[in-house]
Amino acid sequence: MAGVRRILILGSTGSIGTQALEVIEANPADFVVAGIAAAGSQPQAIIDQARTHGLAPDQVAVQREDAAQQVSEALGGEVISGKEAARELIKKHEADVVLNALVGAAGLSSTLAALETGAVLALANKESLVAGGSLVLDKAREGQLVPVDSEHSAMAQCLRAGHPEDVARFVLTASGGPFRGRTREQMMGVTPQEAVTHPTWSMGTMNTINSATMVNKGLELIEAAMLFGIDPDIIDVTVHPQSVIHSMVTFVDGASIAQASPPSMKMPIAHALAWPRRVAKAQPALDFAQAHTWTFEPLDAEAFPAVELARESVKRGEPYPAVYNAANEVAVDAFFAGRIAFPHIVDVVAQVLSLFDADGNHPQPPTTVEAVLEADARARSLAAEVIATIAAGAKADA
Repeated sequence: MAGVRRILILGSTGSIGTQALEVIEANPADFVVAGIAAAGSQPQAIIDQARTHGLAPDQVAVQREDAAQQVSEALGGEVISGKEAARELIKKHEADVVLNALVGAAGLSSTLAALETGAVLALANKESLVAGGSLVLDKAREGQLVPVDSEHSAMAQCLRAGHPEDVARFVLTASGGPFRGRTREQMMGVTPQEAVTHPTWSMGTMNTINSATMVNKGLELIEAAMLFGIDPDIIDVTVHPQSVIHSMVTFVDGASIAQASPPSMKMPIAHALAWPRRVAKAQPALDFAQAHTWTFEPLDAEAFPAVELARESVKRGEPYPAVYNAANEVAVDAFFAGRIAFPHIVDVVAQVLSLFDADGNHPQPPTTVEAVLEADARARSLAAEVIATIAAGAKADA
């Protein structure tokens, strides 16, 4: 790899961020940390990361003011703080790659800021693309937007096997989450603790709960359609519990190319930071001297309707993918608060998508960040109303 790449890590204390820092530590000849940003729920972790990588206080951004104060005192200088701290970090420090691993649609402003600098954007914050849509895609130069999610990284790698015009279908693989094989009725009593216990992956809370509802796979379908400019109807989803095949591309001649590796995010993170090159020994390879059994099964769309809702939202166009994401974020909070049952999370998403233009005033695709935020806010308001109705009904039935 030519030269050392300067990396900004947004969401440095989360699962993706911490693994990215480990990749950088293991490859000092290839990468150096230019700065880190985090919300601030783990101030000591931020302090440790800054010290490990020799960062000055102004190379650290912390959203929460109380945590920022603690980090500033420990590092002996004022860190960047406030709601737009990550965005300010991007503007202040030049980088070759910005890894956006922030959580939720709140990462949109940082995604746009990173693209404006001309740096490569390694995107793990799929929600900002889902919410921002054409705002993000129109701002990105060719080759500037690189996926971090294992599924989209796999698709990008598989596409190297042929020409775009030779692609027939894309195949997203899903682990099935912790409730694979259960019916809707069997999931009514699921607890938050059960929902955040994933059988294969170690992820942040939101990604894990979204995996359990299959909303994560819905968001990935939306992201794939946008990233690769494809019709959502040619994206299939198959359940692959072993999580070894990370996605596939089928070509017109009948060949299906799959990307396989042990279930770890180290390789796709490293590949995104070094794109289009590969990082030696990013993670252990599969051992084909050992026996393996890989299985695939169809997704139960009746028990897990989130994927088809996502497909429909893409087909309806913007701002419906943003509505899908916003409604889900509100519903997940309500589930953790004990206001709704687990299957109601996707019920809320479905009802909000239905209600969003129920007055016949069909929304236009957002052309500004403000318009995206307006659609997001309206979807959240509708979700709160739907949740209140569901909660009241459950209370009456009790």
